[in-house]
Amino acid sequence: MGTPFAHDFGAGFLSAEAIANPPPFARARAAVAYSGVARRMVQGLKFHDRTDLAPWMARWMLRAGTELTADAEVVVPVPLHWRRFFWRQFNQSAELARTVASLSGVPFAATAVRRVKRTRQQIGLGQREREDNVRAAFVVPPEAEIDIRGRRVLLIDDVYTTGATVSAVSRALRKGGASAVDVLTFARVLPGDFRPDDTDPI
Repeated sequence: MGTPFAHDFGAGFLSAEAIANPPPFARARAAVAYSGVARRMVQGLKFHDRTDLAPWMARWMLRAGTELTADAEVVVPVPLHWRRFFWRQFNQSAELARTVASLSGVPFAATAVRRVKRTRQQIGLGQREREDNVRAAFVVPPEAEIDIRGRRVLLIDDVYTTGATVSAVSRALRKGGASAVDVLTFARVLPGDFRPDDTDPI
């Protein structure tokens, strides 16, 4: 799950979280911890139209996810609901995914997953509430199955907070025929840092 540890426990080591609650994706990696400058970069991209940051962030993601891009057969972003896309005018995950795909040479499938449920923002929600919020929110439309069926998908998002969103998208991708899903994000909220009552947007 890409959780950082104080010591190297060797190849194949699994965290207690991964053993107790196996995720629907195979591997997850992030370039940075969600704090300091990295946090400001995410918020600049997401809420202040700083799309110029996406190529820089994607390059850091490529370094962190070398093993994932080496195996990937298609790159897919976490989608926005069309109403939120209309309001924001861009999808930050797609901006990152487009550059990851371009620089890695892996095909980009921008519309392989559709967000069919307009979910509330995850800010202020606990782990269980986040899972409930995104349950059944994503589908692979029939016309997009050709892009992912039998392929290993590299799913891109800006921040891994509790894993609720990428897990929901991973389930939709697996249901749509993906052979496996790996997750690559720019930042990760470290397990001990997640606070449901944090009103600062993620």
